[in-house]
Amino acid sequence: MSTVAVLVETRSGEVTQPTFEALTLARTLGTPVAVWIGAAPEPAELARLGVYGAEEVRVVPAGDDARVPAAAAAALGAATQDAAVVVMVSTFVNKEVATRLALATGAGVVVDAAGAELVDGHVETLQTVFAATWNVRTRIAAERAIVAVRPNTTQAIAGETPGAATLVEVGAELPETREAIVAIEPVPAPEGVPLAEAPVVVSGGRGTNGDYTLVRELADVLGGAVGASRDATDEGWISHEHMVGQTGTTVTPALYVACGISGAVHHRGGMQASGTVVAVNIDPDAPIFEIADFGVVGDLGDVLPQAIARIHEHRAG
Repeated sequence: MSTVAVLVETRSGEVTQPTFEALTLARTLGTPVAVWIGAAPEPAELARLGVYGAEEVRVVPAGDDARVPAAAAAALGAATQDAAVVVMVSTFVNKEVATRLALATGAGVVVDAAGAELVDGHVETLQTVFAATWNVRTRIAAERAIVAVRPNTTQAIAGETPGAATLVEVGAELPETREAIVAIEPVPAPEGVPLAEAPVVVSGGRGTNGDYTLVRELADVLGGAVGASRDATDEGWISHEHMVGQTGTTVTPALYVACGISGAVHHRGGMQASGTVVAVNIDPDAPIFEIADFGVVGDLGDVLPQAIARIHEHRAG
């Protein structure tokens, strides 16, 4: 089987869940190897990568320079010269890394993919486009394929037999870039799962009137992240990092709960590919109900406390 390289995403030195999803997808395309850019991983993280099938973990000790996309693309390229397919998590930075690597190697590239498979020897990807109103299948005709996949679009499943996860150090000559890292100041990580990776997202809009107490409580009960509409962030009710939409964060959780959100095109474009959509809105004609799998017409101040109470009762029983 051909080699499929997976770029490892980490947070505080630990491998993120979307990386395991990418490794699961990679196993269906060939023999997976993991690419770790930075200081060598801890043994426990090596073992976790092996559980999801990584036969090798190729470490490129690029240092802080790897934060610059051009340098990261060069480091990734050095570690994936034998890979027919390169898979990575579709983040803002990785989209640029994927594009630069494709330009340097002549590979075909698809970002924001919802899946991939081999068809007649070529990689074909699945995507939702035009604000999630169309499903598209794309065949990469080039001999080499680079695919950036959205979080939560593949279920992370451990391999039947663990990969060897052999650590291999790879040297890379990083190019001079027009950007330079002059200072790094760690920012305290927000509590919970990042919005783009969360399996459950509970979002609030103008219907919250600026009070996100119930939205946060429901998100906490469901083990999810808190999202918001553009109106809510523009009003200053919640920070912009929570905004779901075409110019915010695009999410694909298994469950999306829209509370007091009308469902304008901008917002729908960022969440319409979610697995199950639940909407709570006082307006029975709100556009969000057109795409909701389950809708409740009512004030979120009345509906959410009942939902939270029933969830607690169900778990207690």
